[in-house]
Amino acid sequence: MPYHKRLDMAREASASGKKIGTTGRGIGPAYEDKVARTGIRVCDLYDEPRLQEKLRYSLLEKNFLLTGLYSAEPFSVEEIAVEYLAYAQKIKSYVADTSLILDTALKAGKKILFEGAQGSHLDIDHGTYPYVTSSNTVAGNAACGSGVGPNAINNVVGICKAYTTRVGEGPFPTELTDEIGRQIQKVGQEFGATTGRPRRCGWLDMVLVRQAVRTSGITALAITKMDVLTGLDIVKICVGYKSDNSELTHAVPANIDLLAQYQPVYEELAGWKEDILHARNIADLPANARKYVQRLEELSGARINLVSVGPGREETIILQDPFRD
Repeated sequence: MPYHKRLDMAREASASGKKIGTTGRGIGPAYEDKVARTGIRVCDLYDEPRLQEKLRYSLLEKNFLLTGLYSAEPFSVEEIAVEYLAYAQKIKSYVADTSLILDTALKAGKKILFEGAQGSHLDIDHGTYPYVTSSNTVAGNAACGSGVGPNAINNVVGICKAYTTRVGEGPFPTELTDEIGRQIQKVGQEFGATTGRPRRCGWLDMVLVRQAVRTSGITALAITKMDVLTGLDIVKICVGYKSDNSELTHAVPANIDLLAQYQPVYEELAGWKEDILHARNIADLPANARKYVQRLEELSGARINLVSVGPGREETIILQDPFRD
């Protein structure tokens, strides 16, 4: 709703020195309403008295916060109701019980592909809290969010870049702020899809990958953007974190202040100079690139099914088809 977006922006603007890095789309405040059981659902758009009643209730709090705490403009029930009742008519033919549609398709033997929108470590429960999104992004949310049972999902492919990126604030142990980091950012065209903000870039962090494999039940990995690392003399892989007192290899500490006390532990591998854009078989890759892929498979504990060697649809090495029967 429009007040969610305005609240989101107002909070971020007032969070001096403690910004979460929100996209400003109002996602967090919308989830707050959902959990508080005051959110407006699609079905409410087709019951005008109910919609206006829920808007009145919601705006009592939202306008109080906007005007009293953030010195922002308030909203009226009428302006929102008119706008969203019009939206309701535009989308009416698309409104349906998607859980039922999916169940019908499954019983008919159809294949269904669920695609996550954000990285595992932005998960509200298992991510680097509080620098996370407002929902669950691990694979299990495919069942919760769609309304199919978890036993309907038989294959989980984790999409993993050949290096690590992050948009906005939050811990990033392997971040590169040097020329290599800038080269990866430029060659990989690493800019946020929603905000356009430059992504922070760093060496691949296998602690994060192992945690994602565990929390999402990943059965296979697809390694993307291998071509971005072409030309580097040395490529590094973070295999753990080390402090004066301990070493971590499979999980990120829940306390991100504690994480700041750790330094990444790297393995170094020789890089490759050859153009890999036209590789269509793993044997087509330079020996050092093959060693890199093999080491990622060993460290992750998950087989690698796909390796992307360029931005094109066909610029992919298929080791094992993840969509086979």
